[in-house]
Amino acid sequence: MIGHPLDRPVWSCLTGAQMLLAQGGDGVVRIDPAYGPFAAARDVSARSQAALAALLRRRDDAIAIVEPEAWPVPPGLQIERSGELLQMVAQVPMLGDADDPRVELLGEGDAAEMAALALATEPGPWAQYTHRYGNFFGIRVDGRLASMAGERMRPDGYAEVSGVCTWPEFRGQGMAAALIRRVMRGFVARGDVPFLHSYSHNAGAIRIYEALGFRARRTMALTVLVRA
Repeated sequence: MIGHPLDRPVWSCLTGAQMLLAQGGDGVVRIDPAYGPFAAARDVSARSQAALAALLRRRDDAIAIVEPEAWPVPPGLQIERSGELLQMVAQVPMLGDADDPRVELLGEGDAAEMAALALATEPGPWAQYTHRYGNFFGIRVDGRLASMAGERMRPDGYAEVSGVCTWPEFRGQGMAAALIRRVMRGFVARGDVPFLHSYSHNAGAIRIYEALGFRARRTMALTVLVRA
């Protein structure tokens, strides 16, 4: 099951540039749970499926599979939720002439505010160390973190824009677009092509991404698995 690195982004990054964050073995990998729930297997063989199920040792644990097709459920597991994602790539990102002066680099001292914003607005999985994937940037209003965006997976030659979220009362002010441009500027500087995932039904977000140079590449299936 080897092809374009974005066809299997979790497998690509956890067996490549981000392998130091990977746990597992015997043909399966999962990211350190402190960073998030993502996992992948080499294939859908019985051996790989059993190894994937073995990654879940607690009732409250979950793994998230992102693949071109819905992943078959390994014995002993069940689907907690699933959905269709639109994978988008910005081969020619619209970076603008300069960074928005409101944008600032976030750090460890901002972790609690970042988590509060992410958990309230649900841009995607957020865990204790999600903010450590790479650079995250934010915009503050009267000292309060109003919006943020950063990076997550790094398959070979690509980098994922992620964690894009804004408190509802601050939406419509161009914050998300300004932050995504700043995140992409860093990707381009190091030679990575920006990509992202959006729920296919999120038309508003997709319009913003298209204005920033992202184009649909393919649909992907999200399958979140827990112990049965």
